[in-house]
Amino acid sequence: MNTAPCRVSIIIKALNEEANIAEAIESCLAALADVGGEVILADSVSSDGTVQVASKYPVRIVQLARASDRSCGAGPQLGYQHSIGEYVYIMDGDMKLVPGFLEHALAFLAQHPEIAGVAGRVVELNTESLEYRERGERSLRAEPHRNPGQVDRLDGGGLYRRRAIEEAGYFSDPNLHSYEEFDLAVRLRSLGWKLWRLPFDAVTHYGHDAPPYRLLLRRWKSRYACGVGELVRGALGEPRMKLVLRGLRELRLYLAVLVWWAVMLTVPLWPLTAAGRAGAFAALFAAPFAAMSWRKRSVARGVYSVVSWCVHGAGVVRGFLAARKSPRALIPSLVLQEPQAAARQGRAMYS
Repeated sequence: MNTAPCRVSIIIKALNEEANIAEAIESCLAALADVGGEVILADSVSSDGTVQVASKYPVRIVQLARASDRSCGAGPQLGYQHSIGEYVYIMDGDMKLVPGFLEHALAFLAQHPEIAGVAGRVVELNTESLEYRERGERSLRAEPHRNPGQVDRLDGGGLYRRRAIEEAGYFSDPNLHSYEEFDLAVRLRSLGWKLWRLPFDAVTHYGHDAPPYRLLLRRWKSRYACGVGELVRGALGEPRMKLVLRGLRELRLYLAVLVWWAVMLTVPLWPLTAAGRAGAFAALFAAPFAAMSWRKRSVARGVYSVVSWCVHGAGVVRGFLAARKSPRALIPSLVLQEPQAAARQGRAMYS
C-alpha cells in the first residue's frame, strides 16, 4: 500500500453493483481531482462484474476473503483498514458523489475542530417503490438527522476525521447488518465529538429497485432486519448505551410488536368460549392493520407497514441473540488491485 500523505480516502462499499459502480467511481475520481486522495472499492465478494468494471479505474480494490463475513458493517471497516487518508468518506456503490461537496465538507471541518464528521443531503432518485415512498415520508416528519445542522448520526454516508475514528476504536462494527452509521455516531458522540449535516447535496442514490415484499424477504435473509438487536447487544454495558436507547425510536415500536404477539399467544388461555377466543384473536390480529390502513389512507400501505414492523420485530430478537466477535479484529481480506498498477496498465493500453 502507498504510504505517501493522502488527504481524503473515499470508500465505496459494494455488493453486486456492476450496473452502478463505474458512475460511482468516476464521480469520486472527479471529486478528488482538486482535493487529492484515493478511492477504495470495498467489495463483499460480488458474484457479478463489479470488480471487473472497477479494475479499469486507478482505484484500490479490496475484497472480503470469505463471503460469510458479509455485513453492512464489514464493508466500511474493510475499506478503512486499507485506507490512509487524513479524512475518510464512506458511500454505497449505487451512489454518485455530487461535484463540489468535498470542498464544502473539508472547509467546514477545518473551521470546526470539534466536529468529527459531516454529511450533506442524500438525493433519492427512486421515488416509485413503496419502500422508498414510506422512507421519504418518515424522513420528513420523524428523522431530524436528515435536516441541516447538528445531528445525532450521518445516515447515507459522510466525511469523517481519521483522528476521531481512531479515538472511537474502529470505523464500523462488522457484527452489524444495519445501523452501522448510527453505531459509529454514538461511539463518537460518547467521546464528546459532534456531527453536522450541511445544506448541500452530497450524493445521489437510486437504491434497491425491487418489489417491497421481496425487499423485506431479502432483508431477513441478509440479516439486515437484525441490525437493531445487534446494535443493542453490542452496546450492553457500554457508556454509549443511553445514546443508543435515546436515538432508537423504532426500537419501542418493534418491542410493541413483540408484546402484540405475546398477547395474541395468550388468547387460548382466556376464560372465554371457543368462539369468543377466536373472535378476540381475530380482533387483536386485525387491529394494527386496520389502524395503519386508516392512518395512511391506503390498505396496501397500511398492511405493508405492519408486515415490515413484524419482520424487524423478529429481527430484534434474532440480532440480540446472535454471537459477536471483536469489532476491533482485522477483517480477513484480499487486495485485488492497487491504483498505481491500474494506472500503469491504462497507460500501456494507450501507448
